[in-house]
Amino acid sequence: MSSTSSTQIIRPARTLQGSLTLPGDKSISHRYALLAGLAEGTTRLSNFSTGADPHSSLACMEALGATVVHKEDKTIEITGTAGKFKQPSAPLDCGNSGSTMRMLSGLIAPHPRTFTLTGDHSLTRRPMERIRKPLSLMGAKIDLAEGHAPITIHGTPLHAIDFDTPIPSAQVKTAVLFAGLQANGTTSLTEAIRTRDHSEQALKAFGATLNRTTAASGDVAKLSIPGNQTLKAIDATIPGDISSAAFFLCAALLFPDSNLILDGVGMNPTRASLLDVITSLGGKIKVLNVEEHHGELVGTLQVNVSPNGLRGMHIEGALAAQIIDELPVLAAIAPYTSDGITIRDARELRVKESDRIALVAKNLRAMGAKLTEHEDGLVIPGNQKLHGAQIDSGTDHRIAMAFSIAALRATGDTEIHGAESAAISFPEFFTHLNDLCQR
Repeated sequence: MSSTSSTQIIRPARTLQGSLTLPGDKSISHRYALLAGLAEGTTRLSNFSTGADPHSSLACMEALGATVVHKEDKTIEITGTAGKFKQPSAPLDCGNSGSTMRMLSGLIAPHPRTFTLTGDHSLTRRPMERIRKPLSLMGAKIDLAEGHAPITIHGTPLHAIDFDTPIPSAQVKTAVLFAGLQANGTTSLTEAIRTRDHSEQALKAFGATLNRTTAASGDVAKLSIPGNQTLKAIDATIPGDISSAAFFLCAALLFPDSNLILDGVGMNPTRASLLDVITSLGGKIKVLNVEEHHGELVGTLQVNVSPNGLRGMHIEGALAAQIIDELPVLAAIAPYTSDGITIRDARELRVKESDRIALVAKNLRAMGAKLTEHEDGLVIPGNQKLHGAQIDSGTDHRIAMAFSIAALRATGDTEIHGAESAAISFPEFFTHLNDLCQR
């Protein structure tokens, strides 16, 4: 481990009780930061994500000429470039954020400058060919290092395309939509498996025209976006991050007398599949109120668990794609279910911040679990007992947090190595977890 890594000791808990307001949704924070930097005027954002990744997006927009002001009341003001990015003085540093790198590539490709995008060691191992292909079809000139970052983009005018996404990826979809917003003609994109639609909602919030049509079968959707549009600044409060909520939702499932209130959580239907999964596993969720802001649903949730305890389930196909970020924590609690959890069609987990399938398998085995690892997922039997162990997070924030939840019902203490990685998405995670756990 590096000298900057830290270890968190997680002790078993008796139950989980209390209320929590989550930091702003990472996915929405990224998109609002990027679009605000392109827009005309000053955007004001409340409850912006506290995670490092969306702040990489903010820093990149500053480097491209936007002005970013952090106010004392924790709002962030972004004065945009009105569609004209400047030549950055250094490579654009995306940190650990694949979201920043992939979406920003689409945003800057039409601008007549040369841009280099780089990031940390983990980010330079992640696949980037998936965005080069559609952007190149639009006329973009993009150089990769054997399919990976650093990315060099030689900005040039783009033309519209009609693109079928080969893999379900909200980031690839966003790169194409952001490029199409500024291209000549109307760009269309078809996805066979629907991915999170934060980009569509954000584009509309900033004043863009965007159309969605669905085939009669209901399972294929086509998006079209006219080019050469200008965006206008907005005032917005970002909903609480449901991917961050996932860890506490799963923790609440582990204890028969748990009671958890989550205030102001984003309940976007393309993300709320997680709530259906929690319910299928035996969670009881009450939605106490729902409002809509800029196309995003926001609600307060009360969560506890059925008296019958945790059931198991199979997660595959479209569902696996929709909850890809939440799969590690669901896998981490799978041994505590009665019937186990099977995860398939999730090969994408192998090319996230780490090989999440391999790390989940390694750490569950370290805690005494039996399981089967597949190239595209895991089969984890239920009715198992786990013991405390040394957990290797692989400096991956979701692995560090997932096994902190598994540790709550283990026998003995668990040490999470590389725990500082949680700050990538949720710096307050361990503080909140400690406040809610009763021991």
